[in-house]
Amino acid sequence: MLTGLLVGAALGLAGAVTSAVARNPLATPDVLGVTAGASAAAVAVLLLGWRVPLSLAALLGGLLTATLVAVLSWRGGLSGPRMVLVGIACTALGSALTSFLLVRAELADAQRAVVWLTGSLSGRGWEHVQPVGLALLLLVPLTLLLGRQLALLQLGDDLARVLGTRVTLARTALLAAAVALASVATASAGPVSFVALLAPQVALRLARSAGPPLVGSAATGALLVVAADLVGRTLPLDTDLPVGAVTALLGAPLLLVMLRRSLTGRTS
Repeated sequence: MLTGLLVGAALGLAGAVTSAVARNPLATPDVLGVTAGASAAAVAVLLLGWRVPLSLAALLGGLLTATLVAVLSWRGGLSGPRMVLVGIACTALGSALTSFLLVRAELADAQRAVVWLTGSLSGRGWEHVQPVGLALLLLVPLTLLLGRQLALLQLGDDLARVLGTRVTLARTALLAAAVALASVATASAGPVSFVALLAPQVALRLARSAGPPLVGSAATGALLVVAADLVGRTLPLDTDLPVGAVTALLGAPLLLVMLRRSLTGRTS
């Protein structure tokens, strides 16, 4: 349960930060390819036997993917829709790399990696709590300290500069913190889908604020992951559903609705 709470809080906060920086509710670590990059790096460690801590590999994979997305989508600034499109392409690239590694792996190793890729809290211990707990301990205060700059960035780069914000530095620091949170959370529980998308949107509607509340998004993400795990364990099925499968069932319809509204120019 503690792993679920920490992983959910990290994903919820990461989703709130990335969507606010990009000024696009779809610009979350799932959609931007960060989760896919972290997963590909973690699977490489699991299957190739590299002597690298899983959390470090996931962090490096997420940071590399985020850097690639930022470079490819930069045109005199970061555009939310352009980041989403590039992120979708990078997600496909990360998924293809993961599939390639699975095809070439031994059957037993591939089965173990597939279970991890679903996103699960089964069999978690203190070795899974510690990395994400440390990441939250270090990065939550940093993110909250940058909360004012985050609010100004949502007003646009020009206005943020007029009001005294160092736009590039603030955006880089916020995105780096969000990527680190999402990557370490992925290393601890696997890619738990759509929490980074769902939590900020639920918190936004509960708080009725102009942008996703940071603390509210973290709390919503924590409760969402634990609730999804409880649902997966108590459904009358032959086997327990992994938490990632439950959150995907909840998040996929919301993503379709948000994509439709984005394409038709509607606002929620």
